[in-house]
Amino acid sequence: MTYRDVASKSVLIWACTAVGSRMPVAMAPLALVFLVRERPGGYTLGAALAAAYVIGEIIGAPVLGMRLDPARGRRHLVVGLLGGAVAFAGLGVLPGAPSGVLGVLAFVAGFMPGAVTGGLRTLLTSLVPERAVAQALSTESMLMSGVWAVSPVAVAGLALGIAPRAPLLLAAALMASSVAGLWLLPARWDEETHQGEDGGSSAFRVLIRAWPVYVTGAASLTLLGLAELTLPALLEQRGIGVGWTGPMLAGMAGAAGLGAFLYGLRAWPGRLRNRSVVLMGGMSAFVALAALIPGAAGIAVALALAGTLQSGALITRNLSLREAVPPGAAAAGYSVMYAAAGAGYAATGSLAGGLLQVVAPSTAILAGVALGLLLTALGWWGEVRGEARAKASSTAGDAGDDTGAGLGTRAEGAPVARRGDA
Repeated sequence: MTYRDVASKSVLIWACTAVGSRMPVAMAPLALVFLVRERPGGYTLGAALAAAYVIGEIIGAPVLGMRLDPARGRRHLVVGLLGGAVAFAGLGVLPGAPSGVLGVLAFVAGFMPGAVTGGLRTLLTSLVPERAVAQALSTESMLMSGVWAVSPVAVAGLALGIAPRAPLLLAAALMASSVAGLWLLPARWDEETHQGEDGGSSAFRVLIRAWPVYVTGAASLTLLGLAELTLPALLEQRGIGVGWTGPMLAGMAGAAGLGAFLYGLRAWPGRLRNRSVVLMGGMSAFVALAALIPGAAGIAVALALAGTLQSGALITRNLSLREAVPPGAAAAGYSVMYAAAGAGYAATGSLAGGLLQVVAPSTAILAGVALGLLLTALGWWGEVRGEARAKASSTAGDAGDDTGAGLGTRAEGAPVARRGDA
């Protein structure tokens, strides 16, 4: 269980492909704001375009993710990436188009590649030995932390230094380039099982039964999003220059990458759901400290520590999802969790905006911490309850049909045991 198991040519190709497909996603919201900011009401329009893009992601991830077939995975991902690249190119080529046209293009840019994250994550885990899945997911988290740290700087530099349309044209080129990378990777990702093996309705029921994992995964993004969105107001409240927002968030992203690396260094004790609760509790404590500490250095350290634990919490959620769904439905499950996290982040924006109208920024963050802990507790309870039901169903099945014992069958919806996952 070391990172040596992940070091291979195929994983390197996957990493380049993932950067090409995910950098546009990280760039999009800010790039859309820069695209129209010089028009009348530009910032309001930019926010609306960014919202349309996020809504497209939230809808596209589950809708398209449910239709991903492991036997034709590459074909589905290529179609989504090409559709997203065309939409990004349209935004860059037509910056002066009516707002309705830009809104449709922004929605399509988010919708079409919606299932790519889930598909690529499943493909990555199929490229490494089962014992190295945690290290592979840690590697993905480190890579994405770098992407999210670099993308705001790239957008601002291109938009201000070259042209407002430049970031979107770069996004289109990157997304199109990731299609070429896919052709160097396997055309399918699960040679033994298919998503439809239990029937479409059965697969849907299995995904729905994994709701506690989605809730806890969304909780971590909700908490992180609230900290990010209220940070400028918090710094103003403390009399600290708002210009420190960027460096603090960059430090938080860098710390998240470090946390992902540390998580993959060893096998951690305890059940996955318990690890998640511990990590979420620690993250909540550090975010609360960031809201209470008066000095800039203390806030920066608290946010960095929160980011370190947050990446570990997300990795545990991804591992838990692999246990909760059949292998052929893993890509769909990741897509649904991506949508849940996106919905939580979008709701965070509305919550932050509403709270900041009536309470101090520090109070708004503390309210978000309370909400995150509530969602974490709900997810943990749901996982415990689901496991108890699965055990009861398995026991009843064994008692009712002894001839089936030892044949390797499992009750529908019961967690799938995987080697190397605690």
